[in-house]
Formats: sequence, structure tokens, C-alpha cells
Amino acid sequence: MLIRSDDAERDAALEVARLMLVAARTAPKARGLDTIVTAIVGGEDKNRLADEMERAGKEKNLPTRIRDAENVRNCELVVLVGVGYEAGSSNELKLVDLGIALGSAAKVAGDLNVDNRIMRSIGETAENMKLLQADYVVGIPISIKGKNAFFDRPSVRTA
Repeated sequence: MLIRSDDAERDAALEVARLMLVAARTAPKARGLDTIVTAIVGGEDKNRLADEMERAGKEKNLPTRIRDAENVRNCELVVLVGVGYEAGSSNELKLVDLGIALGSAAKVAGDLNVDNRIMRSIGETAENMKLLQADYVVGIPISIKGKNAFFDRPSVRTA
């Protein structure tokens, strides 16, 4: 049997993304109430997400959104982590839960040497596209390449 690196890396990216969802799910929650929701975006859905990020970036003159869209295009998958608010519940605690879930998910990828970066710009676009049923979403693109695509991204000056 011969498994080529492209095939192995594609399979590994999906497995890492799945493990990131597990980490987000099992992350500690305030008062033990779980309102975290997660998903993996790949293929054409990932390309549509990048296209929408770029469109919004151009429309709203947000160069960082355009740069982030390029990162999404060039990554293998995007992990979405969101939180749903509940009536009568502390939304601040839900956002703390989201932060812990994001950190847990990103740590899994990092521990497995898979490049990643937490990006609110992805989440805002995912919310607008209704990719995840949540009130607040953040995205984590993951990349398995010879060079970390998120390390020395071009800086973007804003006025």
C-alpha cells in the first residue's frame, strides 16, 4: 500500500478538525450549561465562505477581511465554534464558555502541529451566511503546509 502525502494530509486535517470539535464540546462550561455549537466547513462551502468574506471586505473597505478570506481559501478546513444565548441566562458567561472552547480547540490543533488561527472575521461571515445556529460564532482555519500561512501574514494598515 502506498499513501501519498496529499491524501494523508487531507485525511489528517479532517481528523484534527473532528478532534477540535470534541475539545470544544468537552471544554469546561460555567455552571455546567452547554450552549456551544460547532461545525466543520470544507470544500465548496469553505470557498463560498471565503468569497463572502472577500465581498464583505471590499464592500465595507475592510482590508483585514480580504486578507483573512485568502487564508480561508488556502486552508484545508475551517472549524466553527459558536454559542447560543438563552433567555434569563448570563450572556457574559456564555462568551467566557466560548473563549474556553476556542482555546481548547486551537490547543488540540497546535498539539498536533497543525497550523491554526482564531478569527472572528470568519465567524461574523458564517453568522451572516447562517452556517451555524448560534448567536456568536468564531472560526478557526486549519492548515497543513510546509509553511505556516497564519504566521507572517501581510499586515494591513487601516486609516
